Amino acid sequence: MGAPINKINSWVETTADMIIDVRSPSEFENDHIPGAINMPVLNDDERAEVGTMYKNIGAFHARRYGGAIVAKNISQHILNYLQEKPAEFRPMIYCWRGGQRSNSFARICSDIGWQTYILEGGYKSYRKEVLIELETVVPKINPILISGPTGTGKTRLLHQIAKSGGQILDLEGLANHRGSLLGLKPGEKQPSQRYFESLLLLQIRQLKLEDPIFVEAESSKIGEIQIPKYLFKLMKTAPLIEITMPLENRAKFLMKEYQYLQTHSQALYNLFDAMFYRHGEEKTSNWRELAKNQDWYELALNLIKSHYDPAYKTSSMRKQRDVNHTIMINNGVNDEFKKAAKIVLERYKRELEFTRYE
Repeated sequence: MGAPINKINSWVETTADMIIDVRSPSEFENDHIPGAINMPVLNDDERAEVGTMYKNIGAFHARRYGGAIVAKNISQHILNYLQEKPAEFRPMIYCWRGGQRSNSFARICSDIGWQTYILEGGYKSYRKEVLIELETVVPKINPILISGPTGTGKTRLLHQIAKSGGQILDLEGLANHRGSLLGLKPGEKQPSQRYFESLLLLQIRQLKLEDPIFVEAESSKIGEIQIPKYLFKLMKTAPLIEITMPLENRAKFLMKEYQYLQTHSQALYNLFDAMFYRHGEEKTSNWRELAKNQDWYELALNLIKSHYDPAYKTSSMRKQRDVNHTIMINNGVNDEFKKAAKIVLERYKRELEFTRYE
């Protein structure tokens, strides 16, 4: 008789040693429980082949053929990834609906002697839980927005606040994008919208909702990722901290922050193509010429004046908003951001204590 197979209703109920997602690689890439390991019982091609067989030949033939492939794949996963696991190992397994794929893997784990958990409803129940919890929890957070035009070091300040003990919600980090046309590094890609939301909930779960949470001001989209509407609505009314920096120093800071663009000319040219319909032939040709001549300072200065500053002045996050606090950063060196983070945290700590005392 094998070890127990336990059905659980929520993925947070278990203290499993490993979360195993047995869906196909494309399903896993679209979204999965953060921290899960993909051990597909059918890969994308195999899943399509079995599905076609089910429609054209019949359920019995499809199950017979599919069962052999599933058994082969599970055995390879156990040999390659689980062979050294002790008798006390406890995996949690899920598939699309908590059906055949997860049960097939769980039965073999049980026969080995591993106590196993299966997520009832599979990924579908997990996704539903994410959406409900996000919509319930997000309105409870107390966001403070870090704002400022491009090149003032908003992201640097946000990260320094975290290093100094403050709470942050790093939307650009979760979206793997810097939040502007300069935002995606060459060769990288953004997560899917669904996986972004999974990561967002995971980060929010680690925060104290009653304390200030610092967030960088964003538009409603970060690259291709849409900020959930209930979070964006909250950001639009949150207290605003604005960073300023002298224009010339912003251009120098921009050169350092986006140094990778200096070695990836095609990424820059793609950027200019995206700006063409807004700025026209003359400006974009001038920017191409500056890039070709590697005049990075003049290019950064030009982009700030012609594109980024006008866009910032009309942004929904800045328009008709009162600024609660302004911080001047001069050269963008680390010590300045450390000092600014300390000032910000002390200010909002005093305000929070005063509010609680009232």
